[in-house]
Amino acid sequence: MIGIRPATAGDAEAIAAIYAPHVLHGTVSFETEAPDPAAMAARMAASEGLYPWLVATQTDDFGDAVVGYAYATRFRERPAYRYVCETSIYMAEPVQRRGAGRLLYEALIDTLRAQRFVHAIGFIALPNDRSITLHEAVGFRRAGVFREVGYKQGQWIDVGIWQCELNAPATPPVEPRPFRDVGLVRA
Repeated sequence: MIGIRPATAGDAEAIAAIYAPHVLHGTVSFETEAPDPAAMAARMAASEGLYPWLVATQTDDFGDAVVGYAYATRFRERPAYRYVCETSIYMAEPVQRRGAGRLLYEALIDTLRAQRFVHAIGFIALPNDRSITLHEAVGFRRAGVFREVGYKQGQWIDVGIWQCELNAPATPPVEPRPFRDVGLVRA
């Protein structure tokens, strides 16, 4: 059974272990060195309670194991961008294409919607049909592409931009609510 819950500092080791193969053996992340658990814990703490970090857990005979994580971060630094966030999701290989990623990403999107963010932006290293399918299944639409902006594993990589409208833009805009005040939301 798959469960979804907010990530804690105690999940940093599992999160780092899930992320490492994506960094070291793939092109979906443009990092070239896998962050250790302390670095992951620092990234979670840097969200300062505004942006959610969620984990998917799978229950077995030994308890709950973290099998994926999704999070939101600031889209850009300048203040006018504060109504928009960037999202990311990473799943352990054994649970990919089994529905856990969609459950996790839907929970993230529902939470961001409740926080009153206007748009979520997802960047996808191309080609990546599985990620495109997942993003579009939860409401993202292709917004553009950056051509040959990353070089990793001996190749130039394009990055697709996917955008999801979370809430209709208001004038004046409504400030996003911190995750620490909203908590996990699942529609």
